[in-house]
Amino acid sequence: MLPVLSRYQCTRLACLAGEGAMVMVWSPRGIIRAGGTAERRANGAMAVTVLVVEDERKLRDLVRSYLERAGFTVLSTGSGAEAITMASGAAPDLVVLDLGLPDVPGETVARELRAVTATPILMLTAKTAEEDRIHGLELGADDYVTKPFSPRELVLRVQAILRRGGPAADQGVTSYGRGELMLDEPRRAATVRGAQAELTPTEWGILVALATVPGRVYSRFELINRVRGYEFEGYERTVDSHVKNLRRKIEDDPASPRIIQTVLGGGYRLGLARDA
Repeated sequence: MLPVLSRYQCTRLACLAGEGAMVMVWSPRGIIRAGGTAERRANGAMAVTVLVVEDERKLRDLVRSYLERAGFTVLSTGSGAEAITMASGAAPDLVVLDLGLPDVPGETVARELRAVTATPILMLTAKTAEEDRIHGLELGADDYVTKPFSPRELVLRVQAILRRGGPAADQGVTSYGRGELMLDEPRRAATVRGAQAELTPTEWGILVALATVPGRVYSRFELINRVRGYEFEGYERTVDSHVKNLRRKIEDDPASPRIIQTVLGGGYRLGLARDA
């Protein structure tokens, strides 16, 4: 029986992914990958893989070229359905996702990916309205870039997202609220009431920033600069969207949060004390 990776499956016996960057072939034992991330890592290479999902061929090739020059291994596709299958099989380190795809909407692709993985997502969109960008972030994106954009800026944003999800200094495990929240910074892992929370790099960054000094109020402006390292339009709504997603994952009752508390006119604070 063939494995079911997503409701959107390749219907061909062979699925050419990323214009020759990778081939996935169905077999009775599952999927055989040629040139995929897992194989490269098994051979000892530490190349970071980015999946670019963009239906405009020229733009897709341009983004791919800039990312490869920056040292990334790049897979690419113009199909949302193929992107879901590729992400399941190749396990990329980050996905650059256009929202205006011709077959499966980018929002649906994002929801599919978020249902099974915390892989960082950088969204590309031609929609400039703030509400559209906020909606994308609420779907779980770590960042967004509006078209037209500078390919060099996109590379910098990809690098910034990956730095947030990269190895941390060996600071050990810190406990808050009598063990209700545990932050393992070396492993970038958050455990809430005994269960590990699957956080995106941005969600992790916000939680760690708030936990630096429990009880201290961090403004939205301060949080976005601590987490992302740069300023951009609409930062207040952006932080609110990420906090909303974070509360869904770590609060018993997101409508009445105890861990991440809102301070009217101020920002946010961690509501749990650090354990001795």
